[in-house]
Amino acid sequence: MAAYVAIEVKLKNPEKLKAYSQAAGKTVTTHGGNFSIRAAFVEALAGNADYDRFVMIEFPDTEAARTWYQSPEYQALIPMREEGADMTFSLIEG
Repeated sequence: MAAYVAIEVKLKNPEKLKAYSQAAGKTVTTHGGNFSIRAAFVEALAGNADYDRFVMIEFPDTEAARTWYQSPEYQALIPMREEGADMTFSLIEG
């Protein structure tokens, strides 16, 4: 069953985020994931959307999503990610 990683992004440094995104994208595809949504526009229709961007990555299953997130290649990018943005990652089985 497909699994999704939903990412809410609060921008801090656009240049750092761009560098992180390019590097992280390569790790996603290596682990069988693809980007379903990359939204630079977010509007809350109800409630509070305290983020600037939203990303949804589809993986074949939850194990592939976890393997990607826990991979040494991706984990090495986390310091760069934290300089570029605050992010919340959620794993969703669908």
